[in-house]
Amino acid sequence: MGLSADQLRASLDALSAREPRFADALAATGYPEPRLRDPGYTTLLRTIVGQQVSVAAAASVWNKLEAALGVGCAPDRLIAQDFDTLRACGLSRQKQGYARSLAELVLSGALPLHALPPDDEEAIAYLTQVKGIGRWSAEIYLLFAEGRGDIWPAGDLAVQEGVKRILKLDQRPSEKAIREMAEAWRPHRGAAAIFTWHVYAAGFEAI
Repeated sequence: MGLSADQLRASLDALSAREPRFADALAATGYPEPRLRDPGYTTLLRTIVGQQVSVAAAASVWNKLEAALGVGCAPDRLIAQDFDTLRACGLSRQKQGYARSLAELVLSGALPLHALPPDDEEAIAYLTQVKGIGRWSAEIYLLFAEGRGDIWPAGDLAVQEGVKRILKLDQRPSEKAIREMAEAWRPHRGAAAIFTWHVYAAGFEAI
């Protein structure tokens, strides 16, 4: 599971002690709610299903898949289905390829989702073996499903915008720039990321 409310609070308090602008944003917006996902195959499959579609559309496809394959859409059941069956559930040819890639890697043991390496970069390398799972999706999984506290999805535009607002920058910083800025926030970058989304959603603008 992801970072708990207590973990988020402790990390954000530590960041606020280092950086007064974090403290200002925290006072204005409050603590974010935890973002929790179950670790494992089903969460990654739902990530694939949800790519580039609305939340409502993703939920509709997922409900059809579970009706056809059973709760959780087990990898062996998914691989056993033909193209037309999965297409009728709403999975495009491309997403079927991604889903089969995930299922095959899990079944072969090449992707040990319940025993990923403790090193974050090594874990990301394992996850990005799956077709359709890029660095951002891997980082989100490690943060929300495994609760890794120092994950920093610097390529996320909302994270970049959140950093701009918290630090009162004139323009949204680049991925490279916020990677460098966030070095000072280790080992709390996961909480910092969740806070940037919170600040962005709240419409916070530093004065």
